[in-house]
Amino acid sequence: MNIINKLKETAFSVIPVMAIVVFLGLTIAPLGKVEILRFLFGGILLIVGLTIFLVGVDLGIQPMGERCGAELTKKKNLVLLLVAAFAIGFIVTAAEPDIQVFADQVKRIFSVVNKQTITFVIAGGVGLFITLGLLRIVMNLSIKLTLFISYLILFAVMFFAPTSFVGIAFDSGGATTGPMTVPFIMALGLGVSQVRQDDENSFGLTGICSVGPVMAVLIYSLILKQCGLFDAASSAVAAGAGEEIVTGGILYEVFYPFKMIIGLTICESLISIVPLFALFIVFQISLLKMTGLQVARIVIGFIYSLIGLTIFLIGVNGGFSQAGAALGKALGTSALSNGGIWYVILIVIGFAFGAIIVCAEPAVWVLSEQVETVSGGTIKRKSLLIFLSVGTAIAIGLSLLRSILGFDLKWILVAGYSLAMILMIFSPSMFSGIAFDSGGVASGPLTSTFILSFTLGAAACGKNAVDSFGVIALVAMMPLIAIQIMGIMFKIKSSKSEEKQCITDGGEQ
Repeated sequence: MNIINKLKETAFSVIPVMAIVVFLGLTIAPLGKVEILRFLFGGILLIVGLTIFLVGVDLGIQPMGERCGAELTKKKNLVLLLVAAFAIGFIVTAAEPDIQVFADQVKRIFSVVNKQTITFVIAGGVGLFITLGLLRIVMNLSIKLTLFISYLILFAVMFFAPTSFVGIAFDSGGATTGPMTVPFIMALGLGVSQVRQDDENSFGLTGICSVGPVMAVLIYSLILKQCGLFDAASSAVAAGAGEEIVTGGILYEVFYPFKMIIGLTICESLISIVPLFALFIVFQISLLKMTGLQVARIVIGFIYSLIGLTIFLIGVNGGFSQAGAALGKALGTSALSNGGIWYVILIVIGFAFGAIIVCAEPAVWVLSEQVETVSGGTIKRKSLLIFLSVGTAIAIGLSLLRSILGFDLKWILVAGYSLAMILMIFSPSMFSGIAFDSGGVASGPLTSTFILSFTLGAAACGKNAVDSFGVIALVAMMPLIAIQIMGIMFKIKSSKSEEKQCITDGGEQ
């Protein structure tokens, strides 16, 4: 465990975002002094929290997931494995803080939606598809065929669902892949694959799980429509009620929002950690039987994860995301008033944010480390992050362009996923699995807060505010294309190296 190295890595990922925001806040999109200071303090908390959280994942969550997957597979009881997988997927997803926030957002848009019901619908979708994903690994089914059939059924359902619910459904797939869910699901898949001595087949489980909530929410919308409960007219999107007026010195004004959310954030972090820890206790008693030293290590890992996640979320929600909304609103107002070049500036800035901020997502770090480890260093983390950044950047730029022009999200998704399926034919299976996993991990808490706030702030100034919803869906889609292109390039490069080696060997003989 090298906490200093992790601190350096997270700092190098987040500091560029902070630099861009401060530069824009002092120049073309002026932000107040208090707002900038809050953002900077939130950024520092984000870096510290992310570092501690990643150390906790290495110590506790990842080893637990791998051991659970391995031990369940060793039992050679398929029913036990699948029932346990469904329970894990359901419990972990229902406890994810991002899901609670997402359900509140949906409730505000569609009054007929019950928050608790849609939470359980999403959790059930994840549970069913994590079961499908593990069944695929155990039965050694093709990842490409599994994904192709899953998305074929998904898009067939989509064309019958209410159009205004499509963005929400695809956004739910991103909301489920939070900082707690992804590390555990990836480790669970790796544990099952290790027992079968097929590490490369472990990738793709998160990607398959992401299909579940989208499918479940679309079916839920069809049921509402069939029962005559669905109201196609959504409520207006509020631009914000304004910032609370706080009296006191400048330092008091800066730190006040952080102070106000400490209690709530601790509760959210506990809600995320406690169900996983409870599962660990159940599995330790009934299945794992680890030594005292191993248990102590995992418990320490959970404590680190709790502390890190709490600090991370306080930083994001206390000042980081608010600056995103204010910046988006300022740039959106300038674009609406002046048009022309300001629209280009807005999209370019969104592109830059997308390229940088994905590297600060907790789950992205977990995935990139796992890819480099499983591939034996053949697939470099840096290369994966570059392709992931480009894909996310295009997604954010496309989302802002959509909020300006107002074109239909459904056809973007059809075109994007169709291209992903075509690329899947030529890309190595391992890269296809990594690509669909990347789509899930790219849309984490930073994207769901800062980027979503930025796009909502920008779109709220125009006539297409509702079109900013679906940004998470686009962020989840673009890595599917980018990483598979990386896989095809990797395949071509490997083929050329093999040919060169054969020629060299032939010449020596």
